[in-house]
Amino acid sequence: MTPKGEGTGTLDERITGALVGAAVGDALGGPVEGYSPEQITERHGGRVHGVVGPWNGADWPTARLVAPYHKGDGHVTDDTLMTHALVRVYATVRDHLDAYAVAEHLVPDLMTTPRWIPELEAEALPLQRIFLAEKWLVTRLHYGHVDPREAGSGNIVNCGAAMYMAPVGLVNAANPAGAYAEALDVAGAHQSSYGREAAGVFAAAVAAACTPGATPASVVAACLSLAKDGTRAAVEAVCEVAARHTDFESALAPLRRAVAPFDTVGPDYRSPSLGARRPSRLHSIEELPVALGMLLVSGGDFRHAVLGSVNYGRDCDSIATMAGALAGALGSEVPHDWAKTVAESSRLDLDAPARTLAEVTREIFDRDVRRRRAHEAAYAALTGAPCSG
Repeated sequence: MTPKGEGTGTLDERITGALVGAAVGDALGGPVEGYSPEQITERHGGRVHGVVGPWNGADWPTARLVAPYHKGDGHVTDDTLMTHALVRVYATVRDHLDAYAVAEHLVPDLMTTPRWIPELEAEALPLQRIFLAEKWLVTRLHYGHVDPREAGSGNIVNCGAAMYMAPVGLVNAANPAGAYAEALDVAGAHQSSYGREAAGVFAAAVAAACTPGATPASVVAACLSLAKDGTRAAVEAVCEVAARHTDFESALAPLRRAVAPFDTVGPDYRSPSLGARRPSRLHSIEELPVALGMLLVSGGDFRHAVLGSVNYGRDCDSIATMAGALAGALGSEVPHDWAKTVAESSRLDLDAPARTLAEVTREIFDRDVRRRRAHEAAYAALTGAPCSG
């Protein structure tokens, strides 16, 4: 296994690690999403250590009628469905994306092409599975004809855009500032305020994790150099606490206490406070700071980071998606048995999106080089300065 704490691997390996790692984290976290660490321990007779079944067992179809999804048994959730959809947009555009690409390509993908939805155990339009905050994309862009750059305004502020931004970070591998700027543009069609900011910072984190020699600490440093307002404060507070721990068991309660002042949802995840998910410069989503904290606690080890995220509870499928993407991008090996179970149970080829994105990433980089050289030549003609070698 790749040594903890030091980013290694080729571009292809890092992209595969990040995308497969995100899907595995998502699938492991899905069945315990929304519960506390104590509830998870009581339900499973201890901490979760791998793939588990639905929270309500065989009663999952009727236990929660508002969300009758088969979470568990290795099924990915909407985090992975949206991530793979964004990869398909990159495969179509084959260049950097913006909010208009979301309107022109992502929304039609969600609305028109049936795909296998693991939690529904059927082929269906992805639109039928995604959460209301993601359906907002369709409402605003397809039906409302809102300017894509502003369509995210008015949506609930949550992690909905951040959870699928790993591809943006990978396309901008080793360029956190570029990933941050692109993700903010893309996420403008979906989110506003600290939800949009989290999307930018998460993409930057993934890009930073792809840098040769990257460590969990260098990933956090890249995030802090770019993050603004409550998101920056939350990442700083959580990671300061995380740095004191080397085991997720001791870190669970301290990380929650550290992020609580910035989290608008409140102590009962399933019954959010009246001030929940509203725009604010003082607050942050919970998922990204905790994922970064778990990356630090684990020293970059995939298994430790993901299990810590899963057992944290609350929105742990998204936390584990982010932690899994970051640990995978750093080069930590995704356990083969987990990946195999998730791929087979979800009926997904987890490697195919990575192969596609690696190919597209190279094309985009080559195009960036040509654009940069054209700019340098034009600037040299204006100033008489020589072009760089």
